[in-house]
Amino acid sequence: MINIQNLSCAYEKKQVLHNVNLHIEENERCALVGRNGAGKSTLIHSMLGLLPFQKGTVQLGGIPNRKQEWKKVVSYLPEKFRLYPRMTGEENMRFFASLAPKRVDEESISEKLEMVSLGQARDEAITTYSKGMLQRLGLAVMLYYDAPIIILDEPTSGLDPVGREEILDIINRLENKTILMASHHLEEIKKVCTHVAYLEGGSITKYPIDVFMTNHMRGDAT
Repeated sequence: MINIQNLSCAYEKKQVLHNVNLHIEENERCALVGRNGAGKSTLIHSMLGLLPFQKGTVQLGGIPNRKQEWKKVVSYLPEKFRLYPRMTGEENMRFFASLAPKRVDEESISEKLEMVSLGQARDEAITTYSKGMLQRLGLAVMLYYDAPIIILDEPTSGLDPVGREEILDIINRLENKTILMASHHLEEIKKVCTHVAYLEGGSITKYPIDVFMTNHMRGDAT
């Protein structure tokens, strides 16, 4: 579902990624892990065409990322998702739903709001939402598009323990999705991921989650 070959990327004259290779199978849940500044966001932005890369290829759902069709198979939730503060939760959902090429599905909007436990707060202005509620609303927007590939950039960043557990629970309940999730919380990825892509020195090594956790505890993977 996600295939990256020999990707190299320099940012502000600094070589961040060097011949990165990563393959994520259908329905795998892969954590993207690395120290601060290792290039996790750079890799995601390069994959999604938000940042140019010097060489290499990226395919998302079998579609090269240079073709616009890949957007039909990917939903992306950035670390800081910009919502509209003067709108309610439901109005935000309806606005982002209207950006899709198909007709707005009111039933799906309600379903996704319920899925992230915002059904009762749907008519409230999001200025009254907690940070956890805002993050869950962003997740609901992303899930509305029902893409087979989901890319999450630090989805629990800045949340309290309760808020983190709520997000992880939603991710855990997703079915038939291929997920790439950037994170630096090992206990979180242990709960939701099947594999880990460890980014270090501009290159990636992929592990099954149990192998990574065992090696990490011994210090071999860091």
